[in-house]
Amino acid sequence: MDINFNKNEDYNKLLLSDLRRKLAKVKLGGGQKRIEKHKAKGKLTARERIDYLLDDDEQAIEIGAFAGDGMYAEHGGCPSGGVVVKIGHVQGKQCIIVANDATVKAGAWFPITGKKNLRAQEIAIENRLPIIYLVDSAGVYLPMQDEIFPDKEHFGRIFRNNAVMSSKGIVQIAAVMGSCVAGGAYLPIMSDEALIVDKTASIFLAGSYLVKAAIGESIDNETLGGATTHCEISGVTDYKAKDDKDALDKIKNLMDKIGDFDKAGFNRKEAKLPKENPEDIFGILPKSRGDQYNMLDIIHRLVDNSEFEQYKEDYGKTLLTGYARIDGWAVGIIANQRKVVKTGKGEMQFGGVIYSDSADKATRFIANCNQKKIPLVFLQDVTGFMVGSKSEHGGIIKDGAKMVNAVSNSVVPKFTIVIGNSYGAGNYAMCGKAYDPRLIVAWPSAELAVMSGNSAAKVLLQIEKASLEKQGESFDANKEKALYDKIKARYDNQISPYYAAARIWTDAVINPLDTRKWISTGIEAANHAPIEKQFNMGVLQV
Repeated sequence: MDINFNKNEDYNKLLLSDLRRKLAKVKLGGGQKRIEKHKAKGKLTARERIDYLLDDDEQAIEIGAFAGDGMYAEHGGCPSGGVVVKIGHVQGKQCIIVANDATVKAGAWFPITGKKNLRAQEIAIENRLPIIYLVDSAGVYLPMQDEIFPDKEHFGRIFRNNAVMSSKGIVQIAAVMGSCVAGGAYLPIMSDEALIVDKTASIFLAGSYLVKAAIGESIDNETLGGATTHCEISGVTDYKAKDDKDALDKIKNLMDKIGDFDKAGFNRKEAKLPKENPEDIFGILPKSRGDQYNMLDIIHRLVDNSEFEQYKEDYGKTLLTGYARIDGWAVGIIANQRKVVKTGKGEMQFGGVIYSDSADKATRFIANCNQKKIPLVFLQDVTGFMVGSKSEHGGIIKDGAKMVNAVSNSVVPKFTIVIGNSYGAGNYAMCGKAYDPRLIVAWPSAELAVMSGNSAAKVLLQIEKASLEKQGESFDANKEKALYDKIKARYDNQISPYYAAARIWTDAVINPLDTRKWISTGIEAANHAPIEKQFNMGVLQV
């Protein structure tokens, strides 16, 4: 291996080590002291509950682990958004599990908690996946109620989605394993079946203190809304469990009886490992986001048998398109080519930029995959569309619009992996979050922004400098550099993959070696939902 490979490998493995360190911290939720206090009540933590339910936690994937990361510092933070979400198998049935983490502000709902819960329900709806709710929440976090309560994508949308899923025949099972108060009480009861744990769980619209204040009635919480009340008197819940494990065992028994589902029919054969060593990815991916590399080398380490059949190999070379298998599933791959390539005219093209011919190729390929019912995988390392008079006169806007149209109207499931740069309109054309990928994840090397940190800092520097000069400030080289460094540091924080993951612009930051598992899990989930619409790109300027 050459020296650059070794330098890249060291750098990328340090990024992976940082990812693991951040995940370990996130998994502590509200911290060790709160975990101990929670378990002293005879309760399992949210993660322990999920692990107990799953057939194999190692094969599960976690959605939104970094939700809320670095946010709400003035409120003590909200690790993982106060809720743990995983996709895995329970009694052989793939499902999505949503568990409130009561060690984080008693499981209260912050704005990001609502967004993450809605993301979980979105995944369940579009893939027709059974969803299991493990409820242990104090309800809306009141100091921020104006950001979680009244809007379309706020708390109330959860219950609307409960009703929509029920009408679509999507199985919903809820276990109340702690507090379940106020509006949150509707979630388990709008599920198909509801369980409640004796003595440690309760459901009510208003707790005993509020009841006393509102109507003067004196009553304890257990009598007001405990397991005995709701299983024997109100009939609100369907099963009483003696403890957490008993409730989770009952869920397993319920999942074990669910019938099979209609399948979308995506093609799958026996899975094969890549022939090329996936560990090489760490040495291939350059340390600098501006350096070139051959995306084919990455693809060959992600796909079965390292076999990739290129579509229009010699045309539109800054995008790679072609067919492969990932964990046995047939996929169509669209990937930004990051090495400098030559056109038939002998001109040099810069990797990571989308040209007119590349956009045209991708549009045709997307149509082909829709015709043949093949899921699409986007590998993003894109700086945007080519600019300049030659590109503008050649119709880059029109060709880019055609590609965006094809991505928007694609009816086969789409999966997006942000490997490196994800800038500007390139993010959109390569199926960014706004274009409904079933799953979208980032490697630790990813950057998501309108433009790179260097470019943005230079633009912002000129704006701020002009503003300060109007106020009478003068600048020498040192002062200008200090201002530039300050702006760049602020911008670099915003383009971090963790900044994006905190706001659920992506579903996760993942180890590159887990990419195959995420795509395979996503296609398995998508196979639950037969395609009901025809691919139609509408009106286009050809």
